[in-house]
Formats: sequence, structure tokens, C-alpha cells
Amino acid sequence: MNQTERFAFLIRALQEEMPEYRDVRVPALPEQRWRLLRSLMNLREPMPAGEEFLRVQDECLRQMTKDKGVVDAMSLPPCARDPRLVLWQGDITTLSCDAIVNAANSALLGCFSPCHGCIDNIIHTMSGVQLRLACARIMRAQGHPEPTGQAKITPGFNLPALYVLHTVGPIIEDEVTEEDERLLASCYRSCLSLAAEKGLRSVAFCCISTGVFRFPARRAAEIAVDTVAAFLEEPTSVERVIFNVFKDSDLAIYQSLLE
Repeated sequence: MNQTERFAFLIRALQEEMPEYRDVRVPALPEQRWRLLRSLMNLREPMPAGEEFLRVQDECLRQMTKDKGVVDAMSLPPCARDPRLVLWQGDITTLSCDAIVNAANSALLGCFSPCHGCIDNIIHTMSGVQLRLACARIMRAQGHPEPTGQAKITPGFNLPALYVLHTVGPIIEDEVTEEDERLLASCYRSCLSLAAEKGLRSVAFCCISTGVFRFPARRAAEIAVDTVAAFLEEPTSVERVIFNVFKDSDLAIYQSLLE
């Protein structure tokens, strides 16, 4: 089964699960098929999937990641400020490391908006439907929304990363407050503490809260770098922390702080 056939198989399976989308035509072009498949995966409620679906999905997602190119986090060049720190611009879902950090929302179930550009969406998409189900189990056991500034851990499933650390950053309504800054710092500490508790060696952070949560990028980066540096002053299993950026503007900010 090639990728185009996998897309078609998975789309049909999801349409059977979600009757309201059964009449949506399966496009001919692979890029359009992938967009439809991703949309249906984003919309799917957290529930178990059949063995055949998971087998084909896993083959599909791993092939996509292989085609994009997997990046070994431990081979990335260190920053001048500290050899344990790395600045890297790229797709976090291609990063091979012990854990990547997902900027989640308080429901912790991923983004349900089809093909949305947030990191929560792409991480859940490339992990596969297993990730939403794993998060749902955590949330059912917890019994309440995820508090801001804490962290949860799940397997990475189809990601090159072994684990995903989920954290909810502060949402900025107007001006950034001291409490907002405290909570953002807590996101970084909580993720690193949980990683160390699990004996992980490498952790990659996205730019928490700077997207739709509207935390100013420069101040967020300062908090991120200072909090990580302070954490690494104490004994820990964490040997490498990657600051992952996507936009050129964020790259320039972190370069000024780390180089």
C-alpha cells in the first residue's frame, strides 16, 4: 500500500466512524487527500481505533516523517552560552529526542480545528489518534481541566520523540502580569522536573504561550532561557535542552539571548 492508498483507506475509515462526513469526496491529489485526512483526524473524538486502522495510520505517519527528514537532537550544535543548550529552527515533529513539549490547552485533548496552524494541532496529528486517547485517559482520571503551569507526559507514539510533555501556558488578556510570568516559568520548570523524574536526557521546548495565547515573544524567551538555565544549575538527568523556533523573528530573539 503506497501513501496515496493509505490516505484513501484512512479517510474512508474515519468517514465510517463519523457519518456526518461520509459524503465528502476523497480528492485525487495526494496533498488534498492528506489535508482531508488531517482534518478528519483533528475532528475525531478520543476513542480506541481498530488494529488495521492503527497499522495503516502508523505506516503513513512514519513515512511522512521519514520523507521530511528526522533530526537527531543530540547532534545539533550547542549554544555559546551553555553547551547543554541548543537553538534550532524547524519542525518539532521531526526531532528525535527523549521528549518534545506541546503547548496545550486546558482540555489537553489537542486542537479540534481542522488543519489549524498551532503546534498542538501538528503534534497530535503526527503522533496519531493514540495521543488524543492517551490524553483523554489522563484527563478522566484527573477529573478537572489542566491547570496552567503544570505538565503531563504521554508517549510520542509515531513521533521520533519518545515522549510528549504537555503544558498549558498563561493566556494574556491585556498586559502581562507578574502572575503570568510566574506561570510561564512554571511551565518550563514543570516540564523539566517531569523529564528528570523519568530520567530523560533531552527535551525540546516550543515557544510556549507566544502564539494564540499572546505572550510577548521577547519576554517569553527571556523567561524560558532564564528558567532553563536555573534548572540546569542543579543535578539532573537532563543533558540537553533544545529551544525550538519556527519563525525567523523568534530565531533572532533567541540568538540574541543564547549566542
